[in-house]
Amino acid sequence: MQFDPAIAAQQALHRAEEQGELGTMQQDIIDAEEAFSVDEGEAARQAYDRLQEFGGQLPEARYFQEFLIYITWQQVTAETIPRHFRKGADLCDQFISRFGGTLGKSTTLSQVRDIQDSFRGGLGEQDHTLPEYDDDAFHGGD
Repeated sequence: MQFDPAIAAQQALHRAEEQGELGTMQQDIIDAEEAFSVDEGEAARQAYDRLQEFGGQLPEARYFQEFLIYITWQQVTAETIPRHFRKGADLCDQFISRFGGTLGKSTTLSQVRDIQDSFRGGLGEQDHTLPEYDDDAFHGGD
């Protein structure tokens, strides 16, 4: 990855606030994000789970869904277990499916694809349709 997911998460959450995506849950989300960012261990894990629950209630909140992807990477680094890698890969798939067509060749789409590759790599999955695999593939006569 060529970006910092923690910084990207903060930027995405700020955009979600600016766009009014969080609605009446905004203060609860801000409080949970603060606990996630400041606390460690069980408190951070509970805040992470709470943020994911909010995400389930806000599936069309593009910037908030982007935020959830980035904090899932942070959760992976804090607690490296397959469940978090799977959650991250699933969030990326849903994000690309839902919003990818409107993003063009944006930095956001590039970052989500990069982090998606990292989540899949952590699960031992590889996507051989990606261009970098095509570049490394043997061609006739090799």
